Amino acid sequence: MDLRFSKEEESFRQEVRAFVQASLPADIRDKVLGHRRVEKDDYVRWHRILHAQGWGAPTWPKEWGGTGWNALQRLIFEIETLQAGAPRMLPFGLTMIGPVLMKYASQAHKERFLPRIPMVDEFWCQGYSEPGAGSDLASLRTSAVRRGDKYIVNGQKTWTTMAHFADWIFCLVRTDPEAKAQEGISMLLIDMKSPGVTVRPIKTLDGGHDVNETWFEEVEVPVENLLGEENRGWTYAKYLLGHERTGIAGIGHCYRELRQLKHYASEATDGRGRPLIEEPRMRDRIARVEMDLLALEMLLLRVATQAAGTPGPEASLVKIRGSELQQDIAMLQMEVAGPNGWPYSPDWLEPGAPNPSSGPDWAPPAASTYFDMRKTTIYGGSTEVQKNIISKMIIGF
Repeated sequence: MDLRFSKEEESFRQEVRAFVQASLPADIRDKVLGHRRVEKDDYVRWHRILHAQGWGAPTWPKEWGGTGWNALQRLIFEIETLQAGAPRMLPFGLTMIGPVLMKYASQAHKERFLPRIPMVDEFWCQGYSEPGAGSDLASLRTSAVRRGDKYIVNGQKTWTTMAHFADWIFCLVRTDPEAKAQEGISMLLIDMKSPGVTVRPIKTLDGGHDVNETWFEEVEVPVENLLGEENRGWTYAKYLLGHERTGIAGIGHCYRELRQLKHYASEATDGRGRPLIEEPRMRDRIARVEMDLLALEMLLLRVATQAAGTPGPEASLVKIRGSELQQDIAMLQMEVAGPNGWPYSPDWLEPGAPNPSSGPDWAPPAASTYFDMRKTTIYGGSTEVQKNIISKMIIGF
């Protein structure tokens, strides 16, 4: 296999690189590279800059305003934008509900929702997990009872990332309590401004609340907001999760953080004043992470270029390795920061926060980043769940 880029692919990479260098706002770049908190406005601004370039939906077909790029172009785009300090493109609309709408929704739903996603005219969030239904998602209890031309929704969702920003939520609900677990589930599209919807923050280890709990109390949802067919939500959920897990690999994020790690290790010193990157054990650990990252890139490209175009159980392999690598790199960054990374406060993630340590400015957020990365092996289906899928669907056990 020839792993070198063709002239066309190299030209495309240079085009993306030049565009990001010229168009990414400096304040957003500084937040991302400095591990500071990125807000809703930052995400929306970057999406709209990309949309104006015609790159607002990198994974979508041209029919719905996408780029029509192949898998390698999408991978190059992700790596180049994230390495340059761009925030991650919001996955909830682009890589979660968007593909489901294209494949399963009515034409009316496609025309209503898809054009508004690339510019984030409507911000989406995901309503899957519940307090008693996370890894065992099929045991969800949020109910939707049909009354005339409406569903009445009652229940609770948890870990609803960015729900406090969201305009809409794609929500798994139980519409047939008598059916077997997976067979009685439907997917509703719910306006977050509906009476009876309440969002409450969940504070995470880094002091933020990107995740929330969302309550539904007698929420009226028009029947026309049912996606696809009633009681077929499990089919749509599995299709969505395949796309989500492939995206969680975070290959561009890993490359950016690996570059940051090398920079930090060249600045930090050991007890004898020698740069840590020259310390054999640290150098070897960084080299091992880099080799694992190259292997992940090859695996991701293989999954992304499957003939069927739909992520299969191989997406679980990508999800496991990508989430673990994000944790490994964050842990090494914190170790390189040393004592300057341990004094921790959520306030240090805010832009312009003073440096509380005697070390470099990049050191204080190291602990916060490490804490934040602990969640990567849980969301989108925990590592244990992914291993079960691999053993059943790939190995055959």
